[in-house]
Amino acid sequence: MKKHIVTSLLYTLVTGLLLGIVYPLFITGVAHVFFRNKADGQLLYSKAGQLEGSKLIGQPFTGVSYFHSRPSAAGTGYDAQASSGSNLGPTSQVLLDRVAQSVAAEGKRGDVPVDLVTASGSGLDPDITPAAAYFQVDRIARERSMDKSQVRTLVDKHVTPREFGFLGEPRVNVLALNLALDAAKPVQASR
Repeated sequence: MKKHIVTSLLYTLVTGLLLGIVYPLFITGVAHVFFRNKADGQLLYSKAGQLEGSKLIGQPFTGVSYFHSRPSAAGTGYDAQASSGSNLGPTSQVLLDRVAQSVAAEGKRGDVPVDLVTASGSGLDPDITPAAAYFQVDRIARERSMDKSQVRTLVDKHVTPREFGFLGEPRVNVLALNLALDAAKPVQASR
């Protein structure tokens, strides 16, 4: 019996060391050698070289001269430690009121794309649909004194198509688009 206990403890120790320390360090090393940008979290930098955020995590943009992200239900907004949806159903008055308030905030011109007024399942979605980006072009062009075609061209350049032509939906990364917008025409405004 003592031999079995000692053997099981040794197996637990060796397995714990191999799978809990050696293997993760090895995989991290391989990732940093072959996939540096992805291993570091796909970080995005401004034109001045300042770290602005990750391409994988949404950020709040509320300034009128910036493209707005999806609303976030994660904690106080885009809080990765509180990632979750609101769990409010389609008949919830709280959800209906929040959507109505978001629609009013986006303006009353035309139908507001749904992803500008509803949160994603994680509350951290970094992307919006191309329709949501194009919906904001007029406001951005007006606020930055830019030609609408310039802003549309920026959006066109930042549309990521479906993976392999059929997986997922076309999308626009809001942080990358706003960094490109600042590079094209800087503005002194809060995000």
